[in-house]
Amino acid sequence: MRDLYPRLLTALGAVLALWLILGFWPLSEASKAVLSLLVVLVCGVMLWRQQGTNRALATRVKGTRQEHLPPEGYQGAVILVCGDNTALFAPDSWQRETCHGWYLRVEDAPQLPLLVQLFNQYRPALVPQLSILLATFPEHHCCEGDFIHRLRGWQRAVGQCHLPLGCALPLWGVTWVSPPVAGTWAEPVWFSALNHHPEMQVHQPGQVNLPLSQWVNDAHGRSRQPCVSMALWLGSLLAWRERTIQPVLSVPAGDLPALEFCQQGVCVAPVQGEQSNLWQQHIASYTTLPPGAAATESSLPLPDLFLPELPHRPGITPQSVFWRYAGLLGGAFLALAMLASWVNNQQFIRDIGDHLALYQRTSGEWAEPVLRAQQRLQADAAQLGTWQRQGVPQRYSLGLYQGERLLPLLEAALTDKAPLPLPHPVVTTTIPEPETLNLDSLSLFDSGKYKLKPGSTSVLVSALVAIRERPGGLVVIAGHTDNTGNPAHNQLLSLKRAEAVRDWMRDTGGVPESCFAVQGYGESRPVAPNGTPEGRARNRRVEITLLPGANACQIPGSNINTAA
Repeated sequence: MRDLYPRLLTALGAVLALWLILGFWPLSEASKAVLSLLVVLVCGVMLWRQQGTNRALATRVKGTRQEHLPPEGYQGAVILVCGDNTALFAPDSWQRETCHGWYLRVEDAPQLPLLVQLFNQYRPALVPQLSILLATFPEHHCCEGDFIHRLRGWQRAVGQCHLPLGCALPLWGVTWVSPPVAGTWAEPVWFSALNHHPEMQVHQPGQVNLPLSQWVNDAHGRSRQPCVSMALWLGSLLAWRERTIQPVLSVPAGDLPALEFCQQGVCVAPVQGEQSNLWQQHIASYTTLPPGAAATESSLPLPDLFLPELPHRPGITPQSVFWRYAGLLGGAFLALAMLASWVNNQQFIRDIGDHLALYQRTSGEWAEPVLRAQQRLQADAAQLGTWQRQGVPQRYSLGLYQGERLLPLLEAALTDKAPLPLPHPVVTTTIPEPETLNLDSLSLFDSGKYKLKPGSTSVLVSALVAIRERPGGLVVIAGHTDNTGNPAHNQLLSLKRAEAVRDWMRDTGGVPESCFAVQGYGESRPVAPNGTPEGRARNRRVEITLLPGANACQIPGSNINTAA
């Protein structure tokens, strides 16, 4: 069940991405197909890697299995025991549970960040209950150099634990040492040093914690002498820690961070030590009499008395983590969908605006262009009316649709300006209708150029034949572009292309230059929406209009006189 939430998040992200691509983004069909396939492939790879990462992580944390971890609903503290931890656990045991906490043994320093990552993957709800205990036994070491080297390794491992979590775990340390005289104390004695207590505190089960000085002063009779000895013993231990442990862990060294303990404690209990260990060496340097070695076969007590003093954070469940990231994905989807809807609406408004502008500019022209412009507006109005009745497509929705305010404008334009009537058949017998030839710019010119291509001759020859069949009229050559690029550049490019067509017909067909009128409209007179590749292709054109007019010019070889 815990592995299901990351997979659900991955699947949710893929579904939202496909929804954006297919339902909102203004892309061509080929682009939608390619992006959809890419999303599906990425989702499949992520699911496969998640499953492989889970298996690899479980195998890399040697010794510790998932059954050693506390259950997901565990309410107590979870402590990762580092350092000298063999005396705290039974042989071949990796976990130890008490009334207040769940202690996990960390075999070596490289295993610590992996174990934290394992918790983050399989027990995310227990991460706020995690803490790191650095256990030290000076009686288990004989060489101070080896002991400091081990501390450096744990220092690096603790610093790496924040990488999978994004925050540092609470770190606390406890030192176990034998009492000054074997058999003096029947039960272990616990001492702690807290930041909010200036003096060492004595922890006694079922009693209020006492400062060390008060604990010694309250002792009477025969019990006072052991308490004084214990206080002196504790002072020697603190001096050893300040000389050996504190300089190593509290000072950064290279890539090793400085470690700060939230709590430090001492447990005085019989410890099975090595001969000539660090603690014996330290005591002998002061008294010249090494302490006697104490032996015990059972596991030493765990510091449950210190757990209430540890910092606590509220826990999170896998469900809350899932809904948090699902909310982030939903928010990102909504923002991108609204952006795409805004772009679609702006493009739609520009297209209708172009149609309205074209319709208004046809005032005073011949009837056929007016009729074509009117038909475009009627088609736009019919589409808006259909959306008003049946619902707006989702790519224009999300509260950004503005077609309702465009429909009255279209209806008013169609009502205020009626199209001019087509010429009467009787008139056409005496005055020929103007004829317009549309030439595709890409068949004549390279993209962004105005020099005729070598293969454009066949297209121009057909137009020249039509011109020579109707001699004496004015030949209007108009260049047009789409809305891609700078408007001023597009206007100049359209004019240059029209001049190139005129020059070819003048030089090749012998048509006098006085028979031509050259115009460059740029992107101002589209015949199709610029929002699609097909519409932009139709707008890139050169129009040749043959205007009838007797004696407008003279074609060589004809009997028509050139007008004055």
